[in-house]
Amino acid sequence: MGKFVMKTNEKGSRFVLKAGNGEIIGVSETYSSESACKNGVESVRKNAAAAGLEDQTVEGSSCKNPKFEVYKDKAGEFRFRLRAANGEIILTGESYKAKAGCLKGIESIRRNAAESPVVEEKA
Repeated sequence: MGKFVMKTNEKGSRFVLKAGNGEIIGVSETYSSESACKNGVESVRKNAAAAGLEDQTVEGSSCKNPKFEVYKDKAGEFRFRLRAANGEIILTGESYKAKAGCLKGIESIRRNAAESPVVEEKA
């Protein structure tokens, strides 16, 4: 099972979602407070399971929010982001050289988000 690791410093609070093997599979934005950050975790839990998949590397692929978006970054590598029902980006993934790796990252988010505990770490 994975875990949400939440850290707070003078700039705010943010979380990462780690898979059971300890690898980071998603990163949040920086929130202004711990409570807002915890709400972000709950949003990922809620939206990851319901999210469709929009592959922006293929023409004509679109779906409504909540959704995972797969896209290519400026370096030509594949990335994903999770958008909530309101369209806000609530989680982003690392870059992958192959689309298959990116899609595995999304599946890992779906598997780990619902049941993963929140662990607070000191910055």
